[in-house]
Amino acid sequence: MRGVIAAVLAGAMFPVNVLGEISSWAGTVGPAVPAQSAPKVSPDASATTQGNNYFVGLPALIAEALKNNPEIQAAQREQEAASQRIAPAEALDDPVLEAGIINTPLASSPLNREDMTMKMIGLSQRLPFPGKRGLRKDVAAQDAQSVSHGFQETVNRVVRDIKLAYFDLGLTLEMTRLAEKNKLILEDFLHLAERHYGVGLGSQADALKAQTQVSRMLDELLRLARERPTIEAEIIRALGGTPTATPPVPEPPQLGEEILSLETLREIALRQRPQLLALQSIIARNEKALDLARKNYYPDFDVRLAYGQRDNMLDGSSRPDMVTLTLAVNLPVWRENKLTPRVAEALALRDQARSLYEAQRNEVAANLRQQMALAEQNLKSARLYQTAILPQARLTVESALAAYRVNRVDFLTLLDSQMTVFNYEVGLAAAMASYNKALAEIDLLVGKPVSPVNPSASAEPL
Repeated sequence: MRGVIAAVLAGAMFPVNVLGEISSWAGTVGPAVPAQSAPKVSPDASATTQGNNYFVGLPALIAEALKNNPEIQAAQREQEAASQRIAPAEALDDPVLEAGIINTPLASSPLNREDMTMKMIGLSQRLPFPGKRGLRKDVAAQDAQSVSHGFQETVNRVVRDIKLAYFDLGLTLEMTRLAEKNKLILEDFLHLAERHYGVGLGSQADALKAQTQVSRMLDELLRLARERPTIEAEIIRALGGTPTATPPVPEPPQLGEEILSLETLREIALRQRPQLLALQSIIARNEKALDLARKNYYPDFDVRLAYGQRDNMLDGSSRPDMVTLTLAVNLPVWRENKLTPRVAEALALRDQARSLYEAQRNEVAANLRQQMALAEQNLKSARLYQTAILPQARLTVESALAAYRVNRVDFLTLLDSQMTVFNYEVGLAAAMASYNKALAEIDLLVGKPVSPVNPSASAEPL
């Protein structure tokens, strides 16, 4: 009877508002985006504000990277340079202009003593064997096409890097928010345990256990604070900003389910992945280079046209001027040590490109399978957390809190229940971030083109 009376008196001594606040927290721990601190942001919005938070969306960051990332700019300049090599590859060699005096006798200086002495001007031009110029142009065009696909691959890779860092930073900020909230709840549990101990309903060990968990949350916050600058630096690097630039604040983790089909994604990757298209261009380029190497067995032509002007004879009679037209060809006779090795080299490079394409295609297919499995697993985990695990865990905290108020369960049960909710909340946020990161990897693997983004949509310079 005395124990019951003491329990009733202890319950009457606890501030009603404190218990009500703890109960409310216990029932609402773990939403991915709580209304008070992290509002849901529209995927089309570049940035939103809520309270003191300023969220920047992925479209704004991608637009910033397309403008300022030095890797993208370098790849774009390489693309421009490669496109300028196409026309020169097909052009003829420069014609040769010659002028002089021919057949001048050494014994006399006048130009009218010998009939063959004349002042000459000529023009010569080298003409490649038919088909060589077209093959040279084709080789340069395929090179330019390969570089163009490489530029798009660079863009997609930079966008992938931004997405991964964006989701990692969003997860870090969400875990920081969850740790801070859980720390507040544990501090109130600590006060509750101290009050129980003060009226003789609990032990000092309960308060010490609560303090230990509070310290654990402080350590978790310190760890997250150490990780955050590293991730922010990666985002700033991908954006092309200076190390002192202000890092963006990403939106809280969100789960946007997408329908994935391995066979469909594989077909899309084979059709539009820039890396695979670049290898196809290299194969076509080496095919043309092989044809060109075989064309070197045929000679080129040098056409020369010259005009010779002769002075009048010593007696004043005129001499007719002369015209010279010649055709010269090179003789491709050094076949064993010059032409044949070049054909063998071109053949080996073509086969190498084909093997690289097959290897890369197999790697893309394998990575697609892995990322799809990862995405599906994390999606199922997130749905399970949302629909079953977290609601049940929160109900357990509420039940344990109500029972602890009347001294029907020990404090360790309440503490473990709350820490379980925290771990599940972190698990939900991690599953959502991992799912989004897997989708970003899939976008890179299939070569999903970057949607045009208006740079002015960015809310503020980053």
